[in-house]
Amino acid sequence: MPSLSGLEAVFFLTRKAGVDCLDGMVLIQAMDLSGRDFALLGVKNGRVRVGLGPFSEAEECPREGVAFYVNDFQLSDSRPWRIPSEVVELSLEDLSQGDLEVDWQEMSVEGFAGVFTEIGEAIQRGIFEKSVPVVTEMGKITAGCPVSLIGKLAGAGESFYPYAWVHQGKGFCGLTPELLLHLRKGRLKTMALAGTAKADEKTIFAFDEKEIREHEYVAQTLVASLSDIGMVKRSTRRVMNLGSLVHFHTPIEVFMYGDYPLEYLVRKMHPTPALGPLPRTEETMSMLVDWRKRLGCPAYFGAPFGIFDHGEFHAVVMIRGIHWSGEEIMVPSGCGVIEASRLTNEWRELGLKRDAIKQRFSI
Repeated sequence: MPSLSGLEAVFFLTRKAGVDCLDGMVLIQAMDLSGRDFALLGVKNGRVRVGLGPFSEAEECPREGVAFYVNDFQLSDSRPWRIPSEVVELSLEDLSQGDLEVDWQEMSVEGFAGVFTEIGEAIQRGIFEKSVPVVTEMGKITAGCPVSLIGKLAGAGESFYPYAWVHQGKGFCGLTPELLLHLRKGRLKTMALAGTAKADEKTIFAFDEKEIREHEYVAQTLVASLSDIGMVKRSTRRVMNLGSLVHFHTPIEVFMYGDYPLEYLVRKMHPTPALGPLPRTEETMSMLVDWRKRLGCPAYFGAPFGIFDHGEFHAVVMIRGIHWSGEEIMVPSGCGVIEASRLTNEWRELGLKRDAIKQRFSI
């Protein structure tokens, strides 16, 4: 499998996005990389797979080779599989890191406060036990290229999965700690990841009843929903340290009873209660989608993003990232709202999550 040197990889990625972010046209012209899109996902050993466009599309996962799963939160794309024309493997440590200057809009709590009240009323009426509104901080890029930020995904540690997708001048990239599913030889791995606090509150966080309750909603629902496709093994809840933030984390394994299409498994599991409503019904999903749109949430935030690689499938949940379209850039963050939630605390949590993302990308 071909690999790229650090300098070549930088030019490779920036030119695949169809934008001139750096000088060095000799290398670009020699590699003939202009005008192509790319997908990127890292799943192990600090290395990532990069699929190069043009991509072909398919309704079902191919039986062999490499294909990326790209869909929005509503899973509205009936042909979500993107089959690259080329695949390369590289290390993010090799990539140079670009800078971005952004003129950020001032955040207002008003829109979120209205949605928070509506969720609370729906909980009181028995429609929900939990939902996950999303607030998005928006800005205008005044200097730099967002694709050049991909080098900043390096060095995050084994708890994170780097991901990126760039297509026709739009894209997203990030570092997510949340695995939706990993399937290999009849063994499915997933996780419950919910409950958030600042890292310096780790000790008291371990006893926070509201955060534990929110996490258990997610873990117990996952175990129940997966029990019909295999024997489920739930591990002990633990605290996952992610730098400036900590989360509750429960690993879950399923020893499958049989073979199931990947599309079926993705739709069965997405969205988990960590990003979606509980219970998940047509009505509660419709309400959540409406709230997301009203608050300006990017369509791909919280959606599954995956790679099928010669019989093995990894899919992550796209959180902890940035989204862009032309000069517009967005940093979304979500929070789990249950009966015990309080507006001030949830607004603070949303800000902590966005600040962690902006700090990572130095924006």
